[in-house]
Amino acid sequence: MDRGSAPSGSPASWIDGWATNDETALWFEGAEVTYATLARRIDEVAAALVDLGVSCGDRVSWVGLNRVELFEVLFACARVGAIFNPLNNRLTARELGALVAAAAPTVILTADGFGDTAAQAVVAAGSKASVRDLDVRPLVSSRQVAHGPVDPEDPLIMVFTSGTTGRPKGAVLSHRAVGATVANGVASQRLDATDVIIAPLPTFHVGGLNIQTLPTLQVGGTVVLMRRFDPGEVLDLIERFRPTQALLVPAMLTAVSGHPGFAAADLTCFTGVMSGSSVVLASVTDPWFDRGVPIGQVYGTTETGPTAVVLDYDHAAAHPGSAGLAVAPSRIRIVDETGAEVEPGRSGEILVQGPNLFTQYWEDPRATAQAMRGGWYHTGDVGHVDEDGWLFVSDRLRDMLISGGENVYPAEVEGVLIEHPRLAEVAVVGRPDERLGEVGVAFVVPTDMDEAPTLEELRSWAGDRLARFKHPRELVIVDELPRTALGKVTKHVLRERLV
Repeated sequence: MDRGSAPSGSPASWIDGWATNDETALWFEGAEVTYATLARRIDEVAAALVDLGVSCGDRVSWVGLNRVELFEVLFACARVGAIFNPLNNRLTARELGALVAAAAPTVILTADGFGDTAAQAVVAAGSKASVRDLDVRPLVSSRQVAHGPVDPEDPLIMVFTSGTTGRPKGAVLSHRAVGATVANGVASQRLDATDVIIAPLPTFHVGGLNIQTLPTLQVGGTVVLMRRFDPGEVLDLIERFRPTQALLVPAMLTAVSGHPGFAAADLTCFTGVMSGSSVVLASVTDPWFDRGVPIGQVYGTTETGPTAVVLDYDHAAAHPGSAGLAVAPSRIRIVDETGAEVEPGRSGEILVQGPNLFTQYWEDPRATAQAMRGGWYHTGDVGHVDEDGWLFVSDRLRDMLISGGENVYPAEVEGVLIEHPRLAEVAVVGRPDERLGEVGVAFVVPTDMDEAPTLEELRSWAGDRLARFKHPRELVIVDELPRTALGKVTKHVLRERLV
């Protein structure tokens, strides 16, 4: 493969600069990892991946909680030219099997007790991937692996944007795209080597990985990594490490501010806290603003890296409800159904363009071409900009809802529920929720109104066929579903019934 020089912001270029840096890169459950130690471990893991048969272009999947090892594997993949593929650890084995079948990884690395689930997923996928539990057999190697400059367009990360709804779509981010979204994060949050961040978001999402965590490592700051989110632990870490910034989705903001220890916590260390992934209500941010902590926002999708639009700390209080401004060189447009750009104040679909965009949906050129019509990424979100360019996101063209920071695809949930023997029809929509952002509501038409299933029965029916965060939280029994003349369920009518 003909290779050029990776851009300075590419993760492949960071490691050499860390070799003699004794500053703290990561704190994880009481253990310190310096940049020099991290650089050494990346080399060891890169050699171990080669020993496992991983070569340029191969996929290396990960199923586990937040761990230092995840970062070792990510950067090792950058070393050897492999594609890092973090998988959602909240999915069932059947759901993971669909993703494994699509990614065809050479190896699946697991931790935190997910080895059995990964092994079941391999069987479900009919895959030849090996599964290695890093809690049982860590990645070690005594030999050196030669590495050279990386082509900026080489793929680095692949993250799936759907579960088992149709064919899973793996959004591929190149070295250039990751470098660009990291640069956007550094610029918009003014990160430098003095910053200390708390990182509780799952790093199988680009949000938990790319919005604040990798940008902090790129500039030489310190990441206080949490295995999983716990509001009390967040407050304990604030007291111990005095972080300057953090990234908390709305459900996390609410959980922390609602904790008994929040009122007495000293939050003066914070420059601000970033949020996003769903609508951020004033009721969620007000407790933080009242304590002098501005809450910024990041708008984007897996395909945009995700950092494309940011409401920075300085402007957060003055622009309530806004997602922020496009971070240069990223650009946004608002277009109508014909693709024509609309004037400020008028709603339309949000389009994004910039070096942070994904390269392709893995082995799906048709979906890639559809999403990138005219050289712009079509987000499927509806919004408008005001006269000064501030973006306001109002709705989705797609039906996807976001609950507690997790994407939920109603068609997938409907496909499972409709198989219940006492249901004739089902439609799932999202209802706004202050704690989780949105929750799923199932509108169902039973085969017999006198024997309609209960919500508990439907959640039990979904069982391990759907991750628990996808289970409906509410049930509405109806005689019929509203439909168009062509028979399509009019979900906006259902949403209006919930108001």
